[in-house]
Amino acid sequence: MKILVVGGGGREHALVWKIAQSPLVTKLYCAPGNPGTSALAENLPIAVDQLDKLLAFAFENKIDLTVVGPEQPLSLGIVDLFEAHGLKVFGPSQKAAFIEGSKAFSKDLMKKYNVPTAAYGVFTRQSEAEAFIRETGAPIVVKADGLAAGKGVIIAQTCEDAIEAVHEMLSGNAFGSAGSRVVIEEFLTGEEASFLVITDGNKVIPLASAQDHKAIFDGDLGPNTGGMGAYSPAPVVTQDIHEKAMLQVISPTVAGMAAEGRAYRGVLYAGLMVKNGEIKTLEFNARFGDPECQPLLMRMKSDIVPVLMAVANGDLADSGIEWHDKAAVCVVMASEGYPADYRKGDEISGLDQAVQSDDQYVFHAGTALKDGICVTNGGRVLGVTALGVSVKDAISAAYQSVSKISWQGVQYRKDIGKKALERP
Repeated sequence: MKILVVGGGGREHALVWKIAQSPLVTKLYCAPGNPGTSALAENLPIAVDQLDKLLAFAFENKIDLTVVGPEQPLSLGIVDLFEAHGLKVFGPSQKAAFIEGSKAFSKDLMKKYNVPTAAYGVFTRQSEAEAFIRETGAPIVVKADGLAAGKGVIIAQTCEDAIEAVHEMLSGNAFGSAGSRVVIEEFLTGEEASFLVITDGNKVIPLASAQDHKAIFDGDLGPNTGGMGAYSPAPVVTQDIHEKAMLQVISPTVAGMAAEGRAYRGVLYAGLMVKNGEIKTLEFNARFGDPECQPLLMRMKSDIVPVLMAVANGDLADSGIEWHDKAAVCVVMASEGYPADYRKGDEISGLDQAVQSDDQYVFHAGTALKDGICVTNGGRVLGVTALGVSVKDAISAAYQSVSKISWQGVQYRKDIGKKALERP
């Protein structure tokens, strides 16, 4: 099989790494890829939003399966375009990807199909949003309706901060057109978990549990990012929580999307808040999480390609996934200044020394080659990932690799996975 992976971040490097292990694969491409994917696949100089160029390459080179990593091409309709030309592609249609593309749509869907979530309001006018904030009180959550690279969520500790966040979004200063409509929600407390499934629109296969770390600083402090690290399994997702997630969140959402004429095929990611044995849904994503994808794929024992193809064919009936008993931890190393303005072009040292065993791997996210030297080229630069007998062992192995890597201004959290160790 010839497979094309669309994207160039840490998630796509992980997908390329896993797909490359399949005996079914004869040729692997990644567009645009990064220095990490180039060791496993042929990188293509095509951006993720250049759908016509991606289509032309896939069509001319008789690609058997295209796997779409990021949310942007999904929201632009890459799946519809490829399928209209008879090409197999893994990911939701444009109408289905709207579950991530519009937080207002997602919240309305959850309300309609009785999926537990926070109380909310949707606003395009500053005055109405301000009245809702005053009535609800702080802390309160303000979200840009559209895609904002995982950063469009503001947890405001005061009403004044919330009102300012709304102003920045509605004026276009914060997230451009993505913030032209805002969703304002009650603030939920508890412990977050990432619950991902693969579905063909009917049958659902849950993936292993995971937990992301959104805030930039230790202790979940500071502004939200695209994700500063993740681990799997997540002890907060007990068997009882798993069953509730499937019954109360995933099943009604998949059925609801079908009923709305938006049949969902691909990875469906539910961000959950867990408290006192109950769950509420924070958001949906229409693709693998980044960085959750990295530890999940390192734990995946079985070949991923037959599952991806089964979804593309709309038939998961005979598919299944086996998992390693080991735990996995991913620590994101980021550029100075991220998630605001960040540095680029700093030389990265220690990559060759960072991996000492098959249980350690460094996934590239925001890197580039400059005169043959690997340099920083994004906010989140690397996803340093390791397996261990336990989460504690995986944490130790991951940070051992992290300690070997450096560049000017590097920043990373020192507490990835700590919540798992603190659970009774």
